[in-house]
Amino acid sequence: MSDPIHCTILRGGTSKGVYLKEGDLPADPDEREKIILAIFGSPDRRQIDGLGGADPLTSKVCIVGPPPEDDPRAEGAHLSYTFGQVEIDEPVVDFRSLCGNLTSGVGAFAIWENMLQPTSPITKVRIWNTNLNSMLYCEVPVEGGRPLEKGDYNIPGVPGTGAKIQVDFAETAGQGAGALLPTGNPMDRLDVAGFRPIDASMIDIGNPHVFIRAKDVGMTGTETADEIDADKTLCDLLEKIRSHAAYSMGMISTPDRGKQESPAAPIIGMISPSQDYDAPLSDRTVSASECDFLSRLMFMQQTHKTYAGTSTVCTGIASKLPGTIVHEACRDDAQDRMEVRIGHPSGVIETESVVELNGNDYEVKRATLGRTARRIMAGTVYI
Repeated sequence: MSDPIHCTILRGGTSKGVYLKEGDLPADPDEREKIILAIFGSPDRRQIDGLGGADPLTSKVCIVGPPPEDDPRAEGAHLSYTFGQVEIDEPVVDFRSLCGNLTSGVGAFAIWENMLQPTSPITKVRIWNTNLNSMLYCEVPVEGGRPLEKGDYNIPGVPGTGAKIQVDFAETAGQGAGALLPTGNPMDRLDVAGFRPIDASMIDIGNPHVFIRAKDVGMTGTETADEIDADKTLCDLLEKIRSHAAYSMGMISTPDRGKQESPAAPIIGMISPSQDYDAPLSDRTVSASECDFLSRLMFMQQTHKTYAGTSTVCTGIASKLPGTIVHEACRDDAQDRMEVRIGHPSGVIETESVVELNGNDYEVKRATLGRTARRIMAGTVYI
């Protein structure tokens, strides 16, 4: 008989993941990784022998446990949380990045599993994230001692509505690449092999990101995910730029080792001014007046069909930093608002972004993401 492990499949935002308790997995990192790969059915492009959905947005694992007792930085935390991006066709689990969408489900999972005491109507959960060694703050709506899933909050890219969960990533600034501005500059010029020098803004909050102008790589900025993925030359170029940015941020050993050494981060965003565009997944046209600028993301060497959670907060913060490519493209009137509206392939996502200048450095005060989460199943997976 195969070895059984308790698991929950939970949709958080526009991603879906397998949630596991830390105590149900081996302490040895190599053994733990082998079990996670087996749970997902990796490596196999269909993940036919496991729970993975053969898509980067559904090949994700969240490991939840008690807070560490020996780390003073985690004082006051209710939980610890480790995120893993499970490669589909390689035997690798990447623990170097964070999924903002699935973070929204961590508090709900912990309540379902009786790992913390819920408080109605909102349970405020302090989560110690081991990927970035930072505290995340999650507000989970609760009713009758259980996470509330029904509500009227809508997320483009997710059918229907749900109860809003608010997550604040402010304390993750600089934890992936050493600083909010890893190179010390709001904009740098990357010398990309086989391409002309290109302007890039490298920002680190939630996850390290690199932002470029869509027009600098021949894009209009309104392309669908399918249109971008169908252009192999463009995709190869974007991966080259991402890899060079990773090297500039000190994340990999050489500029051509991005996919091998850090496939998930940095995430690359292609930025353009706001304009009308079609959003096929939402079956509507988004008007220029609905958003402050447009962005398209490449994540795990594929175009994101919606918009990543950590990318939402990072892009929002970037729009508040003078001199960045995102700030350059952002509507002037958005600088007086806390809310930032990002046009992505499936619609518009909002984030609250507050940055203050403290001496010569910028300090992030608020970087939020509104999501919904739903428990799909809880049971036993057999290894």
